[in-house]
Amino acid sequence: MRTLHIGETDGGAVLVDGDRIAAVGPAGELAAAHPDARVRRWPGRLGPGRCAADAARFLEQAYHPDPREADDLGTEPLTGAALAALDPTPTRWGESTRRGVQRLLADGVTAVVGPFTRPATETALRRAGLRVLPTPSGEAPPGEAPALTTGAPADFAVRAPDGRCLATVLGGRLLHRAR
Repeated sequence: MRTLHIGETDGGAVLVDGDRIAAVGPAGELAAAHPDARVRRWPGRLGPGRCAADAARFLEQAYHPDPREADDLGTEPLTGAALAALDPTPTRWGESTRRGVQRLLADGVTAVVGPFTRPATETALRRAGLRVLPTPSGEAPPGEAPALTTGAPADFAVRAPDGRCLATVLGGRLLHRAR
């Protein structure tokens, strides 16, 4: 089934068919051309997701506490001496990585820059569907993931006028939706 995502802020729309972008354009035109598509209206603007150039550091050199650990560890990622004192087990690293991936999705990230060294990181990224982009040595990675174009993977983010991420779509699947 096709889904038409409409950004109410700018009137732009993305038609998704499976895991690909079928069309990009003004909402009125795409709605008229595809009347049978399911419609999702978003109170924001549709656009490319963000590419997290620092994802390896964020996921593999920081521990993301579970909400049940907040009283003891707080809610922000632990690094440096706090991380060394924690000395997480491989299982705990895997759980941390999954929570870190959720934080990336909540920020509108649709692509990350590798390489990654922990098997748990690669598993979490693959399960979420985040694209891993290699970076040639010495070059700065892009700040945005690939543009929204017909035939491209249906990976995009919806941002509120204040810049907050309202939703993240990867491969046509809604993986994050702000509450």
